[in-house]
Amino acid sequence: MTTAVQGTTVDIPTPDGTADAYLAHPDDSTSHPAVLFYMDAFGLRPHLKTMADRLASAGYTVLVPNVFYRYRRAPVVDLPEFIDPVRRPEIIRSIGPAAQALTPEAAMRDAGACLDWLAASRLTTEGPAGVTGYCMGAGLALRTAGTYPGRVAAAAGFHGAYLATDAPDSPHLLADRITAELYFGHADQDSTNPAEQIERLGRALVEAGVRHRSEVYARAQHGFTQADTSMHSTEATERHWAALLDLFSRTL
Repeated sequence: MTTAVQGTTVDIPTPDGTADAYLAHPDDSTSHPAVLFYMDAFGLRPHLKTMADRLASAGYTVLVPNVFYRYRRAPVVDLPEFIDPVRRPEIIRSIGPAAQALTPEAAMRDAGACLDWLAASRLTTEGPAGVTGYCMGAGLALRTAGTYPGRVAAAAGFHGAYLATDAPDSPHLLADRITAELYFGHADQDSTNPAEQIERLGRALVEAGVRHRSEVYARAQHGFTQADTSMHSTEATERHWAALLDLFSRTL
């Protein structure tokens, strides 16, 4: 069952400034479980708002922050309606400075501010939040679960990038702090998340005793949930929705 949704732009005070964000919630004047929704590298744009609306229609209050707000309010760069393989490299280059400036420490300060804002909202129920993230947002979801273990009941990541690297601040190194249940939907055609990183992430979660499920989606490219890009897969996207809604229905 789905419900009508209301979506608005909101400003979130953070220790470093003010983050613009999109808020979607059922239009029924009642409170619902909170979900923090992390964008992909292309940023807060109409397609992500559509995704947030769909999640909200299932009975959640969904906040999508512009994690690049220190650089510029959304849209951070000019985007075409459809991101094709020809334009993609140019767009990635233009986003580079904003992405490189977002340190894990800054991102987690923002995460705390967003969780505070959601907890204080009359639109959310009491209790820990759910988190979901896409591309770079999957790493942010994993970091948030490890940084704020008491405040996150469930976290999911889809076509995540660089989740378990050799870097000393790789997201997977927070596994032993996580108490949430996790779900990961990996793409089998993803140079940013090769098989060895998927295996390393899985080992870390198992060794830490984290409740989780990790699946590799066949015939899926990095960005498979993003319908405004050439990487989109309808089959993989619908599989993602089924997994995400199942996770949240059991934990929030």
